[in-house]
Amino acid sequence: MSTRFDCTDTAQRAAGISDAAATLRKGELVVLPTDTVYGLAADAFSPAAVAALLTARGGGRHAPPSVLVGSRRAALALVEDVSASGNDLIDEFWPGGLTLVFRSARSLVWDLGDTNGTVAVRMPLQPVALDLLRETGPLAVSSANLTGSPPATTATEAQSQLGDAVSVYLDDGPCTADVPSTIVDMTGPVPRLLRRGVIPVRRLRQVIALIVEDGEEEDA
Repeated sequence: MSTRFDCTDTAQRAAGISDAAATLRKGELVVLPTDTVYGLAADAFSPAAVAALLTARGGGRHAPPSVLVGSRRAALALVEDVSASGNDLIDEFWPGGLTLVFRSARSLVWDLGDTNGTVAVRMPLQPVALDLLRETGPLAVSSANLTGSPPATTATEAQSQLGDAVSVYLDDGPCTADVPSTIVDMTGPVPRLLRRGVIPVRRLRQVIALIVEDGEEEDA
């Protein structure tokens, strides 16, 4: 049976974050708000919890979750190397709607799915999410919806799709944006756009050189 907390209420927010952190440590799933859409979260270092996340969404190992972090330091502990361009993007856009794909640190023992040795990392700009991440450390997070369905922008939408597969829902009202994060691949010699999102290409190009391969050089 799922528990839902109204995080717009101060007391419920504190109780919800505490309960969600304990739930994640037990290997169960939590839905949390982010600055883009609602996310489905699991302990990034528990293969069983990540497998439960993939099963709940109806997806497979070919679509591994991103990892959300509560600080730059936490992100750097997960990756093998950060280039000057990577540092520039982090300086400019974190916390915020930019996901960066790096080579994952070889010392890590985890299983996020078929990642080919990479990890997609983001620090969200959302107070409830950041408070939870500071309690738990890095979390594996996918959008809180069934595979093939639109991303949930409210906790109600997430709960209607995921139901009791999720133990705790943290409801902080509608997300301020209904656009997913922009994803940039940092594993090659020049950063490459993987997905358009809330951070426009023109803003990225004000900071770094960027390869765009989808036929449209600029956002409308």
